[in-house]
Amino acid sequence: MGRVTERRRVVRIRNGGAGVRPDTLVAEEPLEIRLNGRPLAITMRTPGDDFALAVGFLVSEGVLGAASDVQAVTYCEGATQDGSNTYNVVNVQLAPGVPVPDITLERNVYTTSSCGLCGKASLDAVRTASRFPGVAADPVRMPAEVLTGLPDRLRAAQKVFDRTGGLHAAGLFTAEGELLDLREDVGRHNAVDKIVGRALQAGRLPLTGAVLLVSGRASFELAQKAVMAGIPVLAAVSAPSSLAVDLALESGMTLVGFLRGPDMNIYAGEERITL
Repeated sequence: MGRVTERRRVVRIRNGGAGVRPDTLVAEEPLEIRLNGRPLAITMRTPGDDFALAVGFLVSEGVLGAASDVQAVTYCEGATQDGSNTYNVVNVQLAPGVPVPDITLERNVYTTSSCGLCGKASLDAVRTASRFPGVAADPVRMPAEVLTGLPDRLRAAQKVFDRTGGLHAAGLFTAEGELLDLREDVGRHNAVDKIVGRALQAGRLPLTGAVLLVSGRASFELAQKAVMAGIPVLAAVSAPSSLAVDLALESGMTLVGFLRGPDMNIYAGEERITL
């Protein structure tokens, strides 16, 4: 797409002196996700991997579980009054026979780049049943020293962050610390959706034995997305929310927070982390 970053004029003050120069910023644009032609949600995202973002979002909603559930993913032409294509509207067409969820006003929401569940009607509405076996039975184990090395590997692979300093990342790793995939976005939830969507497109769901690392905090929404994709271990460099911990305990997922240097807090599923 070529729209991941944009250049803007900035007055830069250093050591008491001012100068004008161009600055590279991460792009943020709205993406409307449609399901079978009907509007479902709008999210603010960094352009790129839009198809993966859309199908990953539908995995977390319990709509999709395999690549065969999708007939086609397309940008919608005529998204503006003059008929031009903004590449900001994506339609996911379900394959014949795949159940279409009831799209209500409660679900048809605007999601910001920091929170994707603000329009949910109730907590019960987001405790969606996964299409895959529960993560509690996943036997994966990993040494603590491997887990503590993941933030540095994630940061080293963040190429857009190096240019802008202004976006989040989600990384998918093996239990041995191998980086499988990394996506960057202004929203953590979008980065995770892109990871999950790419896995669905590649026929790799559920993500058994995988470790998901997110920059920033671990919200309930991110924990839900991990559970829905069959990811047994979720780690964050900052704090989890109380609801994220509750969901991890209920689902049998391992949840790690404050993963910094040699330190971490294990909030659930500590049996998977070996010392």
